[in-house]
Amino acid sequence: MTELVQRQLQGLSTLVQLERQVRGAEDLAQFGFLLTNETRQLLDYRQAVLWLAVSEKVQAVSGLPFPDPEAPFVLWLTRLLRHLCHDESAGPVSSPRALTAADLPEELAAQWQEWLPAHVLLIPLINPASKQQVGILLLAREPMWLEQEQRMAGFLGDSYGHSLSAHLVGRRDWRQWKSRLQERRTWLWSALALVMLLLLPVRQSVLAPAEVVPWQPEVVRAPLDGVVDSFAVGPNDTVIEGQLLLRLDDGKLRNQLRETGQALAVAQAEYRQARQKALRDQKSKAKLTQLRGVIEQHQAKLEYVKSLLQRIDIRASRDGIAVFASAEDWIGRPVALGERILTVAAPENVELQAWLPVSDAITLQRDSDVRLFLNIRPTDPLEGKLRLASYQAEVTPEGILAYRLRAGFNADEMPPRIGLRGTAKIYGTQVSLFYYLMRRPLAAARQWLGI
Repeated sequence: MTELVQRQLQGLSTLVQLERQVRGAEDLAQFGFLLTNETRQLLDYRQAVLWLAVSEKVQAVSGLPFPDPEAPFVLWLTRLLRHLCHDESAGPVSSPRALTAADLPEELAAQWQEWLPAHVLLIPLINPASKQQVGILLLAREPMWLEQEQRMAGFLGDSYGHSLSAHLVGRRDWRQWKSRLQERRTWLWSALALVMLLLLPVRQSVLAPAEVVPWQPEVVRAPLDGVVDSFAVGPNDTVIEGQLLLRLDDGKLRNQLRETGQALAVAQAEYRQARQKALRDQKSKAKLTQLRGVIEQHQAKLEYVKSLLQRIDIRASRDGIAVFASAEDWIGRPVALGERILTVAAPENVELQAWLPVSDAITLQRDSDVRLFLNIRPTDPLEGKLRLASYQAEVTPEGILAYRLRAGFNADEMPPRIGLRGTAKIYGTQVSLFYYLMRRPLAAARQWLGI
């Protein structure tokens, strides 16, 4: 018997023995260990990796009992083998194929030298029944792979593919069902926990733009129709009771006073003349009553104009601060009787005014908790209680349809300055966490569906 025949018989014996070991593997872990470590009896290599196509994961690595899925080497191998399985340009790995870094994209080839030797042989593992690829055995070494070695790898791939298919659809099948059942139980408990969490009662709340406004201020209104002539105070000036605030133009009233005085003087002169004539003329005597009525009419009008002149000086009726925007906006502006010009407010008597958009409205009750986050100090909220929530929506200066809310600050809070702005958080009734999270989406869906 020649030496060549002896080597062939030895190789065949090794192949049969290796195939028997692989077929006798009790589980997939032992199967992967045998493939990556015992294949060295037939093919010389430095590293071996078993890749499962169905789960797209590295099942075994030579020299390791269990590969760490988070290890950099395993992560890079996962990217490499996924690329090879889905690379349409190179086609599927249907037969043993030699591979080098030059056959890969730049991002994968850049790390080749760090993880693998120069030459790789890819051995596809095919299910003989379905003809589908169930895995890949990767062998790596420095020398090139010879043609006869690739043919031997083809025989190994057929045998390994048959055994791997048996593990995946045979004894592996009940483990998959067990794993799926455990996953379903996990999902069931997770879903139950989520439902319980969504049923937890939480306090409903809503945010609304807010401003610090005076509480029960004195509203200064125009006492008559006229034109604003001048202001004696500026915005936010401190005033005392009786202090002059502003003055209306008196030019028109002065003219009326002069004209009425002149008309009264004429009527009085006519009355005196008629009284002198009445001594000898009965007709003039009868006219005295008419002239006396004209005089009284002019006198009443004169007194009325004088009373109006006394009202052109508008004074404060209480101590406080003058709250208005700008004197320049009012000077020269005509005002009507009762028109609001400014307010006089006590700095310590303030409240919160908020505008709650109709789209954000929730159920609110009197004395509900309110927190004001001022723009100047958002980390130090002020506490208060809701006093009023209007039933009728109004159009705000910003053009938004909203409900007016008013709230008083707690007694232990330092009164903030009038005019400060911020965001108010108003607390409502308790609702489930599901409703709290889904209130807006449900409202939007209702409007979209027209329900």
